[in-house]
Parts: sequence; structure tokens; C-alpha cells
Amino acid sequence: MKALLGIAIAVCILASVGARVASAANQPSKPMPAVTPELMEEGKLIYFRRCSFCHGLLGDGNGPASDFLDPRPRDFTLGTFKFRSTQSGELPLDADLFRTVSRGLPGTAMQAFDKDLIKNGLSEAQRWAVIAYVKTFAIEFEDEDLDPVKRGKVVIAKGKKVFEKAKCWECHGKLGRGDGQKAFDREDDWGFPIRIRNVTHPWKIKAGIEVEDIYMRFSTGISGTPMPSFVKALTEEERWFLANYIKSLQHQMTQHQVLKVFPAESAVPDAPDDPMWDRAEPMDIRLAGQVIAAPRWQNVGIELVTVKAIYDESDIAFLVVWDDAFKDATHDADQELDVAELREVGNFNSYVAANDMVPRQLETFRDAIAMQFPVKLPTGTKKPHFMRGDSSQPVHLWVWKADMDDQGERAVEEAIARGWKQQPKAQAQEQQQIDSKAVWDQGRWRVVMKRPRITDDKNDVQFVAGKFIPMSMNTWDGSNGEHGLIMGLSTWYYVFIETPTPMSVYLYAVLAVLLTGALGYWLMRKAEQEAGSTA
Repeated sequence: MKALLGIAIAVCILASVGARVASAANQPSKPMPAVTPELMEEGKLIYFRRCSFCHGLLGDGNGPASDFLDPRPRDFTLGTFKFRSTQSGELPLDADLFRTVSRGLPGTAMQAFDKDLIKNGLSEAQRWAVIAYVKTFAIEFEDEDLDPVKRGKVVIAKGKKVFEKAKCWECHGKLGRGDGQKAFDREDDWGFPIRIRNVTHPWKIKAGIEVEDIYMRFSTGISGTPMPSFVKALTEEERWFLANYIKSLQHQMTQHQVLKVFPAESAVPDAPDDPMWDRAEPMDIRLAGQVIAAPRWQNVGIELVTVKAIYDESDIAFLVVWDDAFKDATHDADQELDVAELREVGNFNSYVAANDMVPRQLETFRDAIAMQFPVKLPTGTKKPHFMRGDSSQPVHLWVWKADMDDQGERAVEEAIARGWKQQPKAQAQEQQQIDSKAVWDQGRWRVVMKRPRITDDKNDVQFVAGKFIPMSMNTWDGSNGEHGLIMGLSTWYYVFIETPTPMSVYLYAVLAVLLTGALGYWLMRKAEQEAGSTA
């Protein structure tokens, strides 16, 4: 590697010497030829062999020799070209680029590439080819006819650079999940606390989710909030790049309501980062505030949970993923809301106020999530109520608690619920069979819950292949003040394990083919015999 770097630096030094002897302002004999795949491929090969040592494989000016050169090689991705015949801020003409490539830039490592000026130069056709390729690094050069996917990727990459330059991550987090701030210290002009927006959730973006809407927010700011206008800090072009980047971060919701469980080739994974999870199909579950029974709560902190599942002959594991800007791994039971008054019959208001009734702050309540299944698989369309079932149709709860996980204890408690009016009843210690592992990173929880598919407990959900098993979610965002029935919840979705196709199906198919062939052969022979007897 050091030898390669030495060669690259030597080439650039010699190139700079060659550039000093170039004197002619070379003009092309013909206009730039039409850009074809063949021309682009030729230009790509020339660029990799002759230009990438300085300008980098990605055209970003970060080649292996770049740190040793002053001035540094040009970053083509920015679309900024110093030497041109056009007005300030405008792109150079093709002839301008040809002139620079042909005669080089004296006083820099940019050599002349005109073969009439330097022995190892390039022909006119080769110079046009490499110019065509260099232009692909800057989105400003691209025509409407070029690949929109490639054009979009370049715009998004530039928008990410603007996101970092403008320090948007200081509030919104490096991945846009709203986890940039480490405390609730932001308020609007009326003194109410502000929770930083998670821009990956399009339903949380105010005033529109399209690129044009997002661009307008950067340009005008949001009065009364810490969100400023960037009209002076960023150019119009940069704001468009940034708007496209924010749009690219938006989560694309799945539309199905049946979670297909992926069959493991070996044992099911028990770690959230196991690569096997990448092969399992995700299912998004939307949640709303619990407004069915007092204490009613509509300011839910967790509105989306994504679930995957994997099974083998003996076990099943669920990966549950959701965004949460803060890791809440403590729980102060003394701060829990006394809901007695809210539950009094005839009380004028059974809702929990957004502020002051419960502490919505850090280090007060735990983050938690619960998966809910019917104890008995329903027949037909009848299912337990999605809020904790009822006395005749109980539900099996798997409740994961962040504070228990943080303390290294069993973090999932299995319980039976018979309606929301009574507390779920935890199962006996010997019946607690769920193992879990959890990771919180950059505003996102990833929790794996693993259990035997079939158990001896009649109150456990049994994961039988070929059955549609109802599943719903309860969630608690601790720093949002959620605990007890102050929570988010979903309606019923389904888990489905496909039944393996029995070998008899394949045998019957083979037998049917053989019988059909035999019958056809018999009919053909019979027809031949009848034809022979007639003759």
C-alpha cells in the first residue's frame, strides 16, 4: 500500500512539472460527441487509471495522493469549477472542461492530458470520454434523460452533506430519529415543552411531507419554535438537496396485517443484530393512545412498531423494533398516577392532561412493550377485545421492561389478563419461559423475545403451524409519562407459520403425470391399431 501511495504521489509531482510546460490553450476540433454507454464505459476506465489517484474513485477529491497535494484535487461532486468562460456560479461549458483537461493547471498537480503536449497524454476522443464520465459526479450536469435513480442518489448524498454542515443532527439526531437532544430543555414561545421531531415518521412532519413542503420549512422556519429559517445560512440549492435527503429518510410503511414467520435453517437467533433477521419479512404495526378506559391518554409516544419473527422445530423468536429518542431504564413507582378519581362514575373528565398530571421527563418511568395473544385460538372471526381481553376470553401478555433488562434480570414477564379493569396476573416463576435481549442505539430499541413454540401450560399461546394467531401490541414511552394504562395500543394483527408441504403431495403429482402419460400412450397405440385394421 505504501509503495502504491508513493507511486501515486510521484505521478502527481511529475504531472505538475508537465503542467508547467503546457502553453497552448487547446481547442477541440469537434463538439463533444453524443454520450453513449460505450463512451461512458471508456471514460470510466480512463478515469480510474489516470485520475482516481488524486480525485478519488467517487470523484470526491479524496484519492490516495490527495492529502499530500496543495492545492487539493477538485471535488467533482460539488459541481464547483473554478475555470470557465461562464458567469460566476454557473457551470462551465464543455469546451471549458476540455481546455482544462487538455492543458492542465500550472502550479498544481493537474497535468496536461493533450497527447500533443505530453507523451503519455490522451487523444481528443479519450479526453471527451473522460469528461463525459467526470460530469456524472455532479448532479447539476445531468440531463432529464439520465437515469432518475442515479440522479436521485446523488441529490440525496448531497443533502446528507448539507444535513451535517447545518448541524441538523444536533436536534434531530444523526439518523433523523429526534434523539439529538439529551434533555427536555426546549420550549416554544408560550413556554410549553417541545419534543424534537422524528423526521423518519412522515405522519409526524407538520405542514406536509413532500419535498416542496419540507423545503418551505427550511426556508421560512417555524415561528414560535426553535426551528429557524435557513434562507441565509444555506443556498436555495442546498435547501433543495436537504429537503430531498429528509424525504429519503421517511419510513415506508408495510401494508399487510399478517406476519409470516421465517423458517430458520438452524437455531432461531436470540440477538437483535443477528444477520438472520435481515431475511425475515417485517410487518409494521400502528399504535394509538389508550382512550378506551380511564385514565385515557392520547399523546402516545410510540406510534409505530416493526415486528419480525423466525421459528424452528422447537422455538420461535420475535424481533420488535421501535423509535424512542431516550433510553428510559428506571421506574419510580411513587410517581405513578392515582387514577381513583378519574374512574369515578359520572366524572366529567377521565383523560390525562398533556402537562402537569404526570411527569413527562427523564429518569421517571421505564420504557416497556407488551405482545398480546389470545390464550385460546379463536374460531371464525371472534377474538378477545384488543385491550386486555375479558373474563371469558383472556389474553396472554409478554411484557418486556427496560429497567429489568438494564439490571440484568429476566426482563420479560408472562401474565394473563382478563380485561382492563383488573391487573394482569403474573404466571408462576416456573412458567416464565421467555428469554430476551435488547439494545438501544441512536434513538431506537431492538428487542428479541424467544420462547418454545409449544408449552405444557394451558394458559400459554401455542404457535401451531397453519393457524392465524392474533397478535397486538401495548407500548410505554417512559419519558413521555407513560405507565399502567397510560400507554399506546394497537388492534389485532396476525402471526402465521406456514405448514410444510407433505411429501405425499409431490408423490401424487408424479403419479398423476405418469398416469396421464400412460393413458395418452394407450390412446395413441389404440388409434394406430384401428387405422391399421381399416387399411
